[in-house]
Amino acid sequence: MKWMMSLFALVLCVSAQASVTVGLVDVQKVLTSIKEGQNVMKSLEKSFNTKKETLKKDEDKIKKAGEDLKKQAAVLSDQARLNKEREIQEEILKVQGKAADYQRDMQKMENDLKRPIIDKLRPIIEDVSKAAGVSMTFELGSAPIIYAESKKDLTDEVVKAYDKKYPVK
Repeated sequence: MKWMMSLFALVLCVSAQASVTVGLVDVQKVLTSIKEGQNVMKSLEKSFNTKKETLKKDEDKIKKAGEDLKKQAAVLSDQARLNKEREIQEEILKVQGKAADYQRDMQKMENDLKRPIIDKLRPIIEDVSKAAGVSMTFELGSAPIIYAESKKDLTDEVVKAYDKKYPVK
């Protein structure tokens, strides 16, 4: 009797495994494909370009100061030359600090702009997954599925569902 129960349980497990379909969603692709995500990317790009221009101007000033120092090196006293070199080094450090600050600002801005989208995206992924009849859904970037007998990419369906539920005006 125990042997028959074990066989029955094994048959149930095998048949349950055969019907599992894995859903896959590329969240990064969704974020760059939905209209709201494209607007976020444009905002980030605009802010990045502004900061990049500021850093470029600062770097150009440092480069010019270095060129001026080379031209004046022969007529400057050793102390004056050392002072100029120190000033240039201080400016380089300031620009490096500013670049690090900008990088942190951009990361925070990106997180702040994407977080509401990701929060709205979760229930949409659940709805699309249920409608597609998948047993479980994985995010491609964080848990790539190497093999699944039955899998379905839901990324494009999630994009359509998101844009339909949250249209950008």
